[in-house]
Amino acid sequence: MIDLHTHSLLSDGALLPSELARRAEEKGYRAIGITDHADASNLDFVTGAVLRACRDINKNWRIKAIPGVELTHMPVESLKSAVRLARSKGIRLILIHGETLSEPVIPGTNRQALLAGPTILTHPGLISIEDAKLAAAKGVYLEITARPGHSLTNGHVASIAKIAGAGLVLNSDSHEPGDLITREFAEKILLGAGLDKKEAGQVFKNSERLVLRLLDIKRLV
Repeated sequence: MIDLHTHSLLSDGALLPSELARRAEEKGYRAIGITDHADASNLDFVTGAVLRACRDINKNWRIKAIPGVELTHMPVESLKSAVRLARSKGIRLILIHGETLSEPVIPGTNRQALLAGPTILTHPGLISIEDAKLAAAKGVYLEITARPGHSLTNGHVASIAKIAGAGLVLNSDSHEPGDLITREFAEKILLGAGLDKKEAGQVFKNSERLVLRLLDIKRLV
C-alpha cells in the first residue's frame, strides 16, 4: 500500500510522524506521504519538521516516508508563492486542498491550485471537465479519497478524470490511527468509485511511479 496524503500532530493529526509511519508499516504500507496542513502561518515550521522526521525514518526503517505539505484553505492568490516556498525548502510532494463538498473551500480553488503546479489536487469535489483537462496537461494527479465527507464525489472525480485523461491516485487522508487503510480496502474504494479492476490497478501504479520519482529511486521493496 502507498498513501501520499496523511496528517500528523504537526497539524491536526493525532500521531507523531514516526508513530504514523510505524503504524502504516505494520499495516503493510511500503511508502507514506506525511503531508500536514500548511498556510502562510506555519509553512516554515511544517516543512522543516517533516523533513527532519522523514530523514530519520528513512535512515532506520524499511518504509519510505515522503515529506510533504497540504496547502489548505489559503487565499488562492497566495498558492503559487506557497508552492515555490515549499519547493525551495526541499519539499517535493505538494498537495493542495481541493473543493471538497464537506468544507467551505473558496470557489475557484481547483483551477488556481492546478495553475500553481502541485503534485496532487486533493478531494477536488465536483471538478469541472475543463479543470480536469488542465490537471492532465500539467501532470497533476487528482485524488480519490477514503476520507468520509470528502469521498462523496469520488465517483464524479473518477468519471471526469477518465474523460479528461487525468491521472488518479488513492489516498486515505489519515488523521487518526484508524484512518489508515489496507490495499484490499483501497481497491474496494476504487471499485466503488466506478473504476474496473484494470483501472484500479493503474491507480496503484500511478502512486508507485510517483513515489519512485519523488524519492529518485528505481524500485520499492
